[in-house]
Amino acid sequence: MATQYELEHNVKLSEPRRQGRRVDMASFFSLLNQLDEPGSTENPHHNPHATPTPVDTAALFRLLQSQLQTLQTTAPTEGNRDFLEQLIASLEDDIHDPPTRLQGASQEFVDMLERVNRKKLDKEDDCAICKIPYLEDEYCLVVELPCQGKHRFDLECVGPWLRSKGTCPMCRDEMGKRKEIPIVEDDEEEDGDMMYA
Repeated sequence: MATQYELEHNVKLSEPRRQGRRVDMASFFSLLNQLDEPGSTENPHHNPHATPTPVDTAALFRLLQSQLQTLQTTAPTEGNRDFLEQLIASLEDDIHDPPTRLQGASQEFVDMLERVNRKKLDKEDDCAICKIPYLEDEYCLVVELPCQGKHRFDLECVGPWLRSKGTCPMCRDEMGKRKEIPIVEDDEEEDGDMMYA
């Protein structure tokens, strides 16, 4: 059906782009930028002693939980509804007992995630969070996480989870943490001392 504008101006406007089930995370990222660690290169604070309070951290998790609940109300499948319920329940613990600092991955880590080429996606491949088939979006941005399952998500959907929780939403492998190099003690020094004794 034509809109009033189209009738008055005798034009046919293009079909509006389908928004799907994605949610607006602008308020989440606004609060996240305020909570970033002091001295970080992404968002240096003027006060180096300013640290996020547990109330602020809980508010961040509450915003993410609220957006996931919005997606859950329109979940297209029972499996998606259950998956979102698990994510929401996981956030509940962080809301009631907020960590002293965010454990999430850095923005640099999120920016460096491996992008999946459109040609490697099948028509029925979809994001586990929003359940929108990737190829329905002309400009889809799909990332593959460096977890054991190599899980794929829309960057727009998984970014807030990674920034706040720092784990793969599916398998809960930790993301963005530097691997510690084990320090091997050198036994040769002890043996060398004995040779000269």
